[in-house]
Amino acid sequence: MTARLIDGSALAATTLERIAEEVRAGVDAGLRPPCIATVLVGGDPASHTYVRMKVRRAQAAGLATRRVDLPSTTTTKRLLTTIEALSSDPEIDGILLQHPVPPQVDERAAFEAIAADKDVDGVTFASYARMAEDAGGYASATPGGILRLLAEYDVALPGIEAVVVGQGPILGRPLSALLTAHGATVTACHVLTKDLRAHVERAELLVAAVGLPGLIPGEWIRPGAVVIDAGYKDGRGDVDFEGAKERASLITPVPGGVGPMTIATLLDQTVQAWRTHVS
Repeated sequence: MTARLIDGSALAATTLERIAEEVRAGVDAGLRPPCIATVLVGGDPASHTYVRMKVRRAQAAGLATRRVDLPSTTTTKRLLTTIEALSSDPEIDGILLQHPVPPQVDERAAFEAIAADKDVDGVTFASYARMAEDAGGYASATPGGILRLLAEYDVALPGIEAVVVGQGPILGRPLSALLTAHGATVTACHVLTKDLRAHVERAELLVAAVGLPGLIPGEWIRPGAVVIDAGYKDGRGDVDFEGAKERASLITPVPGGVGPMTIATLLDQTVQAWRTHVS
């Protein structure tokens, strides 16, 4: 068996085309374009690259952007003031705080300063609670993108045996909650998990979200499993792709799988917020 590739780049392109058409129609009807604000603290090169990429994709889809770059010496108070001003600005539809922030900044307090109706990255406690209860709101962008990929490839979630390796607050933990809300039976694995191999071998759906290249050998993959590799470091994923593709039925490449859908989901949710704000 050789797995079929889950093409995140193709689905992201289709999503961005739809967004661009919707924005164009709204602007032609006399509405202002949707606007996403990015907030970046410090000079981390990877963070700057991610923000530039998100801004480019937003602008290509017809969204307005407002970029706020703050120095690495920024205090929590200054960051909160900045985010609160964006939250109260009627011209802003979505706010993205690029993380991580410098160690002197209270990241959780900064996330919570984002207005709920502008939390298009799904990082606040309020968004997490609504997502976990399948009660609307905006999903965390990467987990939301993963669910869109699974839907696109007709992966039925009710009753599926899902294993999520990695329980970070931005990806693994909210994804576990989302999968549970959609009827999956979820095992949440993390750094304290004993005998990781035994859990992985049982998975009908495996999601790896650690950022440790080669953590999961191909021989661990259950024959016919769906493999979503959301880890990324030095151009590699958490799963041994070459080995896993000979056992899985569906698998995401790294890069080109999960990453493109993160940005597409973020922008799609910004447009959803815009529709609410201009209606």
